[in-house]
Amino acid sequence: MKYLFMLSAFLLLGSVAWTSQSGNKPTTTTTQAWADSVKKDPETGLAVDTNLPLIKAHCTACHSSKLITQNHFTRTGWVDKIRWMQKYHKLWDLGPSEVAVLDYLEKYYGPSKQTFDGRRKPLEKPSWYKL
Repeated sequence: MKYLFMLSAFLLLGSVAWTSQSGNKPTTTTTQAWADSVKKDPETGLAVDTNLPLIKAHCTACHSSKLITQNHFTRTGWVDKIRWMQKYHKLWDLGPSEVAVLDYLEKYYGPSKQTFDGRRKPLEKPSWYKL
């Protein structure tokens, strides 16, 4: 029992010494570094940009900014969402500001280019067996 206690204490101290030498430096990818360097608006959590007032006026007038931040569409996808909101939720015509709104959405909330996140790829075409 005495030897088991000494062995566990030795392993504990060794792991503490090893982590203190490594400095506990978190690994970051370029995507994470870019995301951390973008300033966020404290009121909405959206990326600060010259077009942010347009986004606040046109988008957050009706819904939460979280609806923007949780989606990452292509430019075509954002256009489709805008048309859908215009058709079914009475979103007004954005007029000439639509280009600036789409530029902002595409720049900050376009498809994310993350590296492998540790999860397996989705099954492409699963073959099921009959029960």
